[in-house]
Parts: sequence; C-alpha cells; structure tokens
Amino acid sequence: MGRASPLARAHEDRGARVTEFGGWTMPVRFDGTRVEHEAVRESVGKFDVSHMGELRVTGPDAPALVDRLQTNDAGTLAPGEARYGGVTDERGVLLDDTVVYRRPDEEDEPSYLLVPNAGHDEEATARAVRVRDAAGLTADVENATEDLAMVAVQGPDAPALVDDATAADVATLDRFEVTTAKLGDVDCLVATTGYTGEAGVEVVCPWDAAARVWAAFDCQPCGLGTRDTLRLEMGYLLSGQEFDPETEPRTPFEAGIGFAVDRSTPFVGRDALAGATDPDERLVGLRLTERGVPRHGYPVLADGREVGTVTSGTVSPTLDEPIALAYLPRAHRDPGTAVAVEVRGDPVAARVTRPPFVARTDT
Repeated sequence: MGRASPLARAHEDRGARVTEFGGWTMPVRFDGTRVEHEAVRESVGKFDVSHMGELRVTGPDAPALVDRLQTNDAGTLAPGEARYGGVTDERGVLLDDTVVYRRPDEEDEPSYLLVPNAGHDEEATARAVRVRDAAGLTADVENATEDLAMVAVQGPDAPALVDDATAADVATLDRFEVTTAKLGDVDCLVATTGYTGEAGVEVVCPWDAAARVWAAFDCQPCGLGTRDTLRLEMGYLLSGQEFDPETEPRTPFEAGIGFAVDRSTPFVGRDALAGATDPDERLVGLRLTERGVPRHGYPVLADGREVGTVTSGTVSPTLDEPIALAYLPRAHRDPGTAVAVEVRGDPVAARVTRPPFVARTDT
C-alpha cells in the first residue's frame, strides 16, 4: 500500500474505488468518471489532491532560491500571488512542473509554498537544499507534504460554493491569486488554481483538519480518473507521461510550456535552453476521426510510417470522441495534418489539433 491521504476513511465510507498513484493510495472514482466529469464541467466537484507535494521555503534568500528552482521568475511574486513553471535539470530537461505560491500572510521574511507532483516531494526537497547550498543562500527548506492536505473545488459553480463556506471573497480573486481564509475554525490558504480548465480553487489546510474541510463542500466527489480526463481535454501535462527525465526526456519548449520559461532568471538548466525555442518535435493534440481509444505508448503514423508516440489518450467525455497528446516532428505537427494512431495493430485516422480540445473557462 502507498502513502495514505488524511481523507482515506472518508473516501472508504463513500465507497470510492482506490488506486496507487505516485506512491499514494488515492480514490480513482466515486460514482463513475463521466458523472464526475460532467459535474465539474457543468456545476462543481471536489477532489482530494493531498498526494501533491508541499515544500515550505522561507528566509531572506527565499526569492533567490525559488528563482533557481522554477523556470518562471517566481522570485518576483508579490505576497498573495502564484505562478506555474517547470523544473529542469542542467540539460534543460523537465523533471517536474510546479506551482509556487507566495503566502499572503508572511511576516518578517518571504514565505513560499512549492507544490511538486505526487511522489516528487522528497526529491524536490533534496534538490532545493542542494541548489541552496551551492548558491550559498540563506533559506529554510521544509518538506511539509504530510503536514498539509489539499482539496480542489472546481467547476463554474465552485467560486460561489467556496464563498458560502468561508468569509473570504473568493469570487473577486483573479486567476493565480492566494488568500487566507477560515473554513469553520480551520485556517486555510485558498488559491485560484486548478488542473481542470474550469473556475475554482485549491484549498490547503492542516493535515488533521482535512476531513472538516472536505465536508464543508457539499458537492460531487471526484477521483483521479476524472482529474485525468479533465486535464487531458485541456492539454495539460502529466508528469511521467508527457515528460520524464528517463523515459520521456523533454524540454519545456517541446512540452508546450515555453510560456513558463523566463531566461532572465538563474534557474537550473537556463543555459541549456538558450537555443531550444523551436525544437524538432513538439507536443500536439490529436482528434481521432474513427472509432478507437488511443492509449499511452501507441504509435502515431504518417503514410504508414511511425512518426511519434501517444503520451496520453482517452475518449473525451465532453466531446464523446477519442483525443490524445503526442510528440510529432515539424513536418507533421501543423493543425489539420492527417495522421493515424495504431490501436491494437490497426491504423485509426486522426487529425492534428492545438489543445485545449474544449474551451477553458478559468481565464
């Protein structure tokens, strides 16, 4: 068994089906992926995302340290702001993608919360310490993953639901803003971030208060299966599939997150990315025009020749058609290009498209 969420008992009582993911045992579905997916696209759903890592970075040189840890100029964040970016090694290859929050309630020194992907917290902590020490910076790094829980409330009705549960005026926050709020007697951070393309928030709270925060939101519980279909409709990256330093080594520009690279900052890997803005291969979307379910590892064909590999694929619950992500070379990646995905040995017609596959509403 993997590491357990603080909400494991609540999920068991609700009848969730669980799975192993990133070293954690987490709910994969409650009432079915389509039911949960439609709830988020049409109204509101809640997710236990306590498997995500949480690192506290504080001290006088904390801004300089987060600038070295993340590709997207996190050191200039004002209190109450958040920023998405990549984490790269000296080769410029993606190790992770993260969100960095600068706490709105910091006192004498800058205070950040870094959120790496599930199972990356120990590695991210060790890396942050190495980078800090190599640069001679004065900052404290603490792995708070098993001190903090996280609940995501997502969907067009999510802001109103969270407003009703707390005195914080969440509806007035812009995207990627962070505030403090009380849910009952629980002190929380509430951030307008998410992984679904819908309006909503992610709530960070103490580990032992997670059940009270979860219960405060009366809406459809959703599992990791639904989180995956929602993020795939947006074309969002999944660590271990769209990038992996060993099995799928990709730069931020290949992975389509060049917008999150600021080379004016001294992040690890900056020099290696100096000439990488127009790579030979890029991540694209595929819409299959015939029946078939694309899966991770399936070949992508052009004129009968393999030109790429599916990194993620599913049948979109919103579109009711198969969609996928894949890296394709320059000659085959323009929107509208005809290709095929080999599904169980048979070529299934597809066309290249530019994600998202469905419209975002969180902008």
